[in-house]
Amino acid sequence: MLEKTGVPTQSEIESVFPSDERLSKGPVAVIECFQSIPCDPCATACPRGAILPFADINDRPVIDNDKCNGCILCMTKCPGLAIMVVDITWSQDRALIKMPYEFRPLPDVGQTVQALDREGTVVAEAEVIRVQYNKSMNKVPIVSIAVDKQLVKTIRNIRTICDTPTTATHTAIQEEAQDTGIVCRCNDLQLAEIRALIAKGYTTIAELKQMARLGMGPCQGRNCLPVVVNELSRALGVPVAELPVGSFRPMVKSIYLGDLAGYEEQGEN
Repeated sequence: MLEKTGVPTQSEIESVFPSDERLSKGPVAVIECFQSIPCDPCATACPRGAILPFADINDRPVIDNDKCNGCILCMTKCPGLAIMVVDITWSQDRALIKMPYEFRPLPDVGQTVQALDREGTVVAEAEVIRVQYNKSMNKVPIVSIAVDKQLVKTIRNIRTICDTPTTATHTAIQEEAQDTGIVCRCNDLQLAEIRALIAKGYTTIAELKQMARLGMGPCQGRNCLPVVVNELSRALGVPVAELPVGSFRPMVKSIYLGDLAGYEEQGEN
């Protein structure tokens, strides 16, 4: 369940994924924006008008797949990293997937990696074809991977990669994590700090937010929440599904004060 685990159901994935017929025509963007939040950079970024204009900024994106050519401009502007591009026509036997990749170190071109689904489980083997990065790309690299195109149904479940052969889930990753590992990149919180707070009796997300600003950075818990929930589950002996997740605001994107000043000078209210 998306609200509890952060992982969309298969039906939710199918609702935003292009049809097999459209996939057979060439590259196309997939926008995994499952909730209504005030965000529309994808629509304003698309030069082809493939992402329909929003009547309300809280609307979910609606994409005209026939207009989309998979140019990745919407992907580079999405603050939530919710967009990828799929091209099953890339070669005779392999499909190409372009996805935002926020981890370090970056993979090398030609490297064989494990393609993971949204829960962190290995679903295929892939080859890194290209790594793109520049300041105009929302400061997040775009990694292109090639996978066997016969895995067309599996391709729908690929969402990230891992450079170490593993069948990792969030729980397994957490068990192997070192105390020095960074849990919250926004506030530079290490796993050791989170474990120390839990040991002191702070055993809810709300309490950890108050003590360590957990989940209060720009990503609003997108990266740290799965790790911390699994740490709480292990420490308390309570299944993840039974833990209260707490409340988080939509992800934010910082802007320059000069942009605000210029906006005011133009006479906008």
